Amino acid sequence: MHSGTRVADHLVRAVSALGVGHIFGVDGANIEDLYDAAFDHRRLVTAVVAKHEFAAATMADGYARSTSGLGVVCATSGGGAVNLVAGLAESFASRVPVLALVGQPPTVLEGKGAFQDSSGQAGAFDAVALFTPISHYCARVEAPADLPAQLTHAVAAARRGGPAVLLLPKDIQQADLVAPDFVPPSRAYRRDIENLWRVLDIVRGARATGKIVIIAGDQVARDEARGELASFAAALDAAVGVAPDAKDVYHHADPGFCGVSGSMGNPELLDALRGAALGLLIGTRMPVTARAGLEDALANVPLAAVGALPPFLPARHAHSNDLAKTLAEMIGELDSGAVDPVASSVPMRPRTAPEPTLTPLPVPPSDGPGLRYGEVVETINDALPEGSDVFADAGNTGAAVVHHLRLPRDGRFTVALGMGGMGYAFGAGIGSAFARHRRPDGTPRRTYVIAGDGAFFMHGMEIHTAIEHRLPITFVVFNNNAHAMCITREQLYYGDRYSFNRFRPAYPGAGMAAMFPDLCTHAPESLTELAAALRHCAGREGPSFVSVDCDPDEIPPFTPFLTSPGR
Repeated sequence: MHSGTRVADHLVRAVSALGVGHIFGVDGANIEDLYDAAFDHRRLVTAVVAKHEFAAATMADGYARSTSGLGVVCATSGGGAVNLVAGLAESFASRVPVLALVGQPPTVLEGKGAFQDSSGQAGAFDAVALFTPISHYCARVEAPADLPAQLTHAVAAARRGGPAVLLLPKDIQQADLVAPDFVPPSRAYRRDIENLWRVLDIVRGARATGKIVIIAGDQVARDEARGELASFAAALDAAVGVAPDAKDVYHHADPGFCGVSGSMGNPELLDALRGAALGLLIGTRMPVTARAGLEDALANVPLAAVGALPPFLPARHAHSNDLAKTLAEMIGELDSGAVDPVASSVPMRPRTAPEPTLTPLPVPPSDGPGLRYGEVVETINDALPEGSDVFADAGNTGAAVVHHLRLPRDGRFTVALGMGGMGYAFGAGIGSAFARHRRPDGTPRRTYVIAGDGAFFMHGMEIHTAIEHRLPITFVVFNNNAHAMCITREQLYYGDRYSFNRFRPAYPGAGMAAMFPDLCTHAPESLTELAAALRHCAGREGPSFVSVDCDPDEIPPFTPFLTSPGR
């Protein structure tokens, strides 16, 4: 028991003041005081215990992506702290704001043989050195009085896009703290006005001479700028493509949509770029996954960009840390009549009709066991309730989902393309479901996690967390008893002489049913059975699990494979 306000209490209250309702982590001796404080303030914050710290970090990541806010993860010292690294690296690469609260041994034992010492003293490794490269702020709290300022710095750094890490020795967490209530630092709106006006001039000129093609990225989702993007595209009568990790920023049925960009994309976007007067990149840096197959077209069209970071392609770039505000300003300028003499003579074009159905990438026929990727995703499309959220994992499964998925309106889509770690979707989907399991009208919102069996065997036991909290999540596992993308690479690039990536048959559906008798579990063998299983799951409360057998030799809709000389 304790009296007064400890550092741990101050932290939990600060989390609540930030509008965050959940802390994800794994308990342990050097973080238990934070959990104790969370219990005392349980009306403000819910502390969630995950099965593994990587998954806890991805829960915080998914929570942040779906709320456009901050995610919070905690871990104890030693192995618990180190297990955070892969998850925080994804958040760093994808610019997701996450605050990591990491327990440490008491300060009096640092450098004196403490269990799980990472102080950097007396031969111990240095946790500051470990976390600094994958965070925008990392500090060890050396005294209770230091915490308020360090917490403010950490939150401000995370809000710039990426993790911030506070290392918290146990005695510091337990210490009393006399300090004012935490006040979240203000979020300053910053944009490069000079270059923004230059981009607008380029847009006006392009609108006067031809078609503008917008490629929108995940910053649009992070900044809650979907409506502004749609209005801006309508004002320009633009064609719109989306980066692979941004399928939820522009609805597939809206006018001008021409599909996904890059290695899992659609030929309609390539055709649009070839005839464009301007390629306008909004909230995407166009990494390789977003530009593969489009390189020649992008090299032959003028490019302009608006976003937090400049693209990886030559373009006139205007910085913005809030695309909702910036796009609204750009729309206002276009509507105001403040245009150059040439562009001002061109009337605003009426919005055209929606694009026809997109052309799927042609994949070789597959005659192996199980169901085909595209057919499974199409069946999922037909079963998704309005407003559903979808989290896709890595590999052939992820490629099929990115290419074929048609997300319902008001749904969120996430795929981890920063570090691309297998198993990410399980934790991220759970974290998101904590935040979005209810719609504004109070009705349940279902989340779908779609992953391969390789990802399932890595981190699928986080389903236990979903069961504990009765979260409305349907987990769909494509089971091909393999790391199938690695098999495809062995076949295409190494002469199909061997495989390290085929495994003895496993039966995830039967296994989950035996392990969790109350879990709604299905293992359909046909598309008809799959459709029925998905309908049944959608009508249930709490989580459900669907295992679908697939062919490990099926080539997914992934351009580098489809164009490989090894085919």
